[in-house]
Amino acid sequence: MRTDLALPVRLSDYRAPDFLIDEVRLDAHLNGSDTRVEAVLSIRRNPAGRPGAPLVLDGDELEPLSVELDGVTQPLGDVARPDRLTLDVAGDGPFELRVVTRLDPAANTKLMGLYRSGSAYCTQCEAEGFRRITYFIDRPDVLSVYTTRIEADVTEAPVLLGNGNLIESGKIENTSRHYAIWQDPWPKPCYLFALVGGDLGVVEDSLVTASGRLVKLGIYVEHGKEDRAGYAMDALKRSMIWDEKAFGREYDLDVFNIVAVSDFNMGAMENKGLNIFNDKYVLALPQTATDIDYAHIEGVIAHEYFHNWTGNRITCRDWFQLCLKEGLTVFRDQEFSSDERSRPVKRIMDVRTLRAAQFPEDAGPLAHNVRPETYLEINNFYTPTVYEKGAEIIRMLKLMIGDDAFRRGMDLYFERCDGTAAVVEDFLSCFAETSGRDLTKFKRWYTQAGTPSLTVKSHYDADAHRFTLDFEQTTAPTPGQPAKEALVIPIALGLITEDGQEMALVTPDAGSPGGASRREAERGVFDLAEPRRQIIFEDVRSRPIPSLLRGFSAPVNVHATTSDDDLLILLAHDSDMFNRWQAAQTCATRWLLRAVKALRAGEPIPQDTRLADALEAVVARFEQDPAFTAQVMLLPTESDIAREISTDVDPDAVHQARKALRRLVGERLSTRLKTVYDALAPARAYSPDAASAGRRALRNAALDLIAAADPEAGGLMAEAQFNAANNMTDQIGALAVLSHIPGNAREAALDSFFRAHAGDALVVDKWFALQATIPERETLARVRRLMTHHAFSATNPNRLRSLIGSFAGGNQTQFNAADGSGYDLVADTVIDVDRKNPQIAARLLASFRSWRSLESKRGALAEAALRRVAGQPELSPDVRDIVERSLRQ
Repeated sequence: MRTDLALPVRLSDYRAPDFLIDEVRLDAHLNGSDTRVEAVLSIRRNPAGRPGAPLVLDGDELEPLSVELDGVTQPLGDVARPDRLTLDVAGDGPFELRVVTRLDPAANTKLMGLYRSGSAYCTQCEAEGFRRITYFIDRPDVLSVYTTRIEADVTEAPVLLGNGNLIESGKIENTSRHYAIWQDPWPKPCYLFALVGGDLGVVEDSLVTASGRLVKLGIYVEHGKEDRAGYAMDALKRSMIWDEKAFGREYDLDVFNIVAVSDFNMGAMENKGLNIFNDKYVLALPQTATDIDYAHIEGVIAHEYFHNWTGNRITCRDWFQLCLKEGLTVFRDQEFSSDERSRPVKRIMDVRTLRAAQFPEDAGPLAHNVRPETYLEINNFYTPTVYEKGAEIIRMLKLMIGDDAFRRGMDLYFERCDGTAAVVEDFLSCFAETSGRDLTKFKRWYTQAGTPSLTVKSHYDADAHRFTLDFEQTTAPTPGQPAKEALVIPIALGLITEDGQEMALVTPDAGSPGGASRREAERGVFDLAEPRRQIIFEDVRSRPIPSLLRGFSAPVNVHATTSDDDLLILLAHDSDMFNRWQAAQTCATRWLLRAVKALRAGEPIPQDTRLADALEAVVARFEQDPAFTAQVMLLPTESDIAREISTDVDPDAVHQARKALRRLVGERLSTRLKTVYDALAPARAYSPDAASAGRRALRNAALDLIAAADPEAGGLMAEAQFNAANNMTDQIGALAVLSHIPGNAREAALDSFFRAHAGDALVVDKWFALQATIPERETLARVRRLMTHHAFSATNPNRLRSLIGSFAGGNQTQFNAADGSGYDLVADTVIDVDRKNPQIAARLLASFRSWRSLESKRGALAEAALRRVAGQPELSPDVRDIVERSLRQ
């Protein structure tokens, strides 16, 4: 393991590579622990590099067998170390470097470079995994054309896959081995390299592109699981067609392959023409996958395919520009899913994810810019900030400049930057050109960490028929950034009458006090580019209710003076579906904050039933949009409440407050909920389409609230649903309800579920996760027992995430147990896993990101656990980076 103290990498220190590698010819002999890779590199000096600089190639735990430069053998001891190869070369080249390395893929528990997943050989090279295969200038701005020859025993690995197109294959005479040669004609960085060798089943299909080209499609899975890849193939074909229509992007190779593996550190990888996936984002049957799983498969398949242009054809110059490919591609996959499903519901779900994952990151010690300025370990920056907040920046840009200018900007970006390694400035310049807008201030979203707070005050002058909104933005200091500048915040808004009618937006001219441009008033989108702005609306004949930040037009925290009664009018009448949902969330959050305050003061919880009554009115209209109704009925999570409290958080009080609100809503809506539950009885045949998924989501939400009010009756209903379910969504929904009701029925259902699905790893992951999130004191002991279960493996990332990750991220009361035992469990796991898989260990450790917001006793215990991790003698750079940033002041 690399345990050296890494030096920080800084954006300001960027310099062009001293050498370029135009062509790579790889010959991979897959042969168990004696796997050998021969790399032939065509290298030349970069005119933009340092004259006379030595040739330095990166390595990581490599075993070199031979090195030749232009046919001359080099002394290994002089030029090659496990982590570096250095050669003094004369002239500008081109040079031919031939290197042979020996690998043991089965021993590679880091799952970076070439490793084994089950019996298959596979690779993961982003961000810096290629250097674990051979020596290379391992950085994204070195673009090369790759030809890969793969050789293996035909029995062990009858399937041999590489990047690009297959140009040759055959048997090797007088041996049991065969080979395949793949060539990718498009220059790419080494992080997009991939190969796979194994005994795999395949689902095949094809698609004719808009220009009439035939593309062969293949999804490779373990034998016997071919029937679970059908939905992934359908999602792939829909993604390809959508990208042609929405962005004008056509696929550029003859084949597109996906391989699903069970051991993978991430979700999936967009290697050119050969995507490698965590199998949880490929495999689905109604009996094994939930509606959420189907939606995730659709989204991740689309995301990785869309990378073909936003990430592969145009890559990033350096890893500081990671958001340029990831944030943009998340935006694209969100738009795809919005078009394929319900746009309002998709937006609500995306904002839930943003607030749950990214807002806490922005508020804690791990906060960083969307485009960081420095890093110690790049693997730790595949974060919600880069992905989700990065996507929000693209969404704001599109809203600000309009659909037409945005599309023309994307077209210009593809035209201008195709085949290059780009930076954020390259991207933004295209939109500045097509829109005529100065985006200098807007770029601050990339360079400034933290979630802005938007304070809104309103005043209605009935005599003057004038309504005034005063906006003020502030951003709290974050590590390394004590002072903040004003951002450009697009505020989409509307005005609603008390009887629910939309008002026209009439403002003074732009040059007048409180004025706005005609374009702003017509579109209902107003830019806040300074710390404060006042907007005056004229000819307002009755007191309006402002509908603020429609569609969640910017990733900010809003603090407005809108009353609960006005919010309930918005819930009933706002034309913006997102803000209808947001009105319910805001009312519920206020109720919960009052309840937490009362509980901590030893006082009774105020019994305000207005929210429950308003929710009943929403449920009464459930047939209009069951999916949206289900989202409204999902109350703020314990993490949501803790984030709103922000300091001196008591997780037990938060849990009790939410439990009380669920019980109140369940009691007040009992009859209505049972009517909805019965009305949404499942169809005989399962379909994963959005409408059917919405009906199941609402039915399960109703069951959850029924059980919250009456555990006995709800438990019996859940048992019946569990036993009768013909799909995983309904079965796991019922089991989730039962898991919160202690007793024999729960344990019997859990045992039954495991016995029925013991042979399916992805379903067993659900079994582990469900038990890890039971909010009871005994859960810690349960988790420890499960860690010794024969189905648990600490070397499988999915299994670790399902048990330990779910406990730390989804069980606020027990992870934050008052005696510190939850922190100790996670810290112990991190220390152990770090020796085998530093990436997964670091991600588990990031569950401590909000420890400073806890009440003092818990905060001290969390800090002690972090310091114990920090004190370990041989930490990986991954974990050391996270723990040191978590503890910094």
